[in-house]
Amino acid sequence: AGLYAAIALKRARSDLEIRVVEQNPADVTFGFGVVFSRQALTFLRKDDPQTADLIESHMKHWSDIAVIQAGQRITIDGIGFSGIGRLELLELLQYRAHALRIEPEYETLIDASSDLSGFDLVIGADGFNSSVRRAESLSFGEEITLLQNRFAWFGAEREFENLTQAFIGTPYGPMNTHHYAYAPGRATFIIEMGSDTFEASGFGQMREEQYRAECEMLFASTLDGTRLIANNSIWRQFPTLSCRHWFSGRRVLVGDALHTVHFSIGSGTRLALEDVIALVAALREHDWSLATALPAYQAVRQPIHEKIARAGDRSALWYESFGEHMRLEPWQFALSYIRRAGRIDAQRLRKIAPGFAADLEAQNIGFDS
Repeated sequence: AGLYAAIALKRARSDLEIRVVEQNPADVTFGFGVVFSRQALTFLRKDDPQTADLIESHMKHWSDIAVIQAGQRITIDGIGFSGIGRLELLELLQYRAHALRIEPEYETLIDASSDLSGFDLVIGADGFNSSVRRAESLSFGEEITLLQNRFAWFGAEREFENLTQAFIGTPYGPMNTHHYAYAPGRATFIIEMGSDTFEASGFGQMREEQYRAECEMLFASTLDGTRLIANNSIWRQFPTLSCRHWFSGRRVLVGDALHTVHFSIGSGTRLALEDVIALVAALREHDWSLATALPAYQAVRQPIHEKIARAGDRSALWYESFGEHMRLEPWQFALSYIRRAGRIDAQRLRKIAPGFAADLEAQNIGFDS
C-alpha cells in the first residue's frame, strides 16, 4: 500500500517530492501469496488501468472453492478468487514506481523517535506494528483485541486446483488449513487450530523445524508428499485492530496500520489499496488541503470498511469454533461455512453457486431459513 501510494500520488501530481521508506531489502517479504476476491482488481482498474493490467497478467484465477470435511470433498461453484505471489506483486509495483522515477529507500527503519516534521504529509502504510501509529496511539484511538485461535503461514511446493479449506481431526484436536496456488508450483498453506488444540500439540514449545515436520505428517494426505516451506512461520493469534481516528495532524494511516480484517475473507490487500485510492482522491478533490481532505478520506472510507469488518468478524467467530461445526455432516458443514460471514442468503446462494445449491437440494438440505 505504501508503494502504491507513491505511485498514485505521482500520477496525480508529477511535481510532488515523495520519499518511500522500507525497512526490508527490495527482494524480501514475509508470507507467500496474496489472494483477491472474485472481482480481483476491478477496483484498481477504474483508477489505474495500466497497473491493473500489469498485475492481472501475472495472476492465477479459479472459479470454485472446495471444502473437505470428514474426508469428503465438496465443491462450491461460483466463489472465484485470484492469487499472486507477494514478492511478485511487490516487484511489479517497484517496476511501476521506477517508471515514475520513484526510488524507494530500502533497509531504512522509521521508528517512534524518527523526526518526520519536515514532511507535509506522512502516510503510515507500515502494517499492524506501525511505528507511525504507535508514535501517536492515543491520538489515533487504537483498539486491539486478540482472537484465541493459533495460526501459522507456510508455503508448499505444489499447486492446488482451487482455494481449499480442509478440516481434519488429529490426536490433539481439530485443525484446518486454508490453501491456494499463487504461482506455478507454489501455494500458500495456512494451518489453524483452537487454543486447546494448540496447547495439546505442544507446538508452542517446539522449534520451527519440529512443528513444521509434525504438521507435514498431520496434513500428509493434503500435501500429497510435498513438504511445507517456512518463512517467518511462527504461531500467531490474529489481532483485530481499529482506530477511531484515521489521521492525526499530518499523519494518516492506510491498510493494516489502520485496521485489520480476518484473513478468512481475503480482503486485506484490497482494502489497503482501496484506502490509498480514496486518500489520493480526497487530496485531489480538496485541492491538497489536509485540513479538509483527511476528514473527507475517513468519512468516505470508514462506512465501507466497517461493513467489510463486520463480515470479517463474523467469519472469524465461525473459525474460532470450527471444531464444533465439524460435528455437522459434510454438506451441512459446507453450507455453514459458506454462510459464515452473513452475506449469503438463499437467493444469493442460488444465484452465485447454482451447482452447490442444486447439490444441497438433492441432499434434501434446506437453506431458505
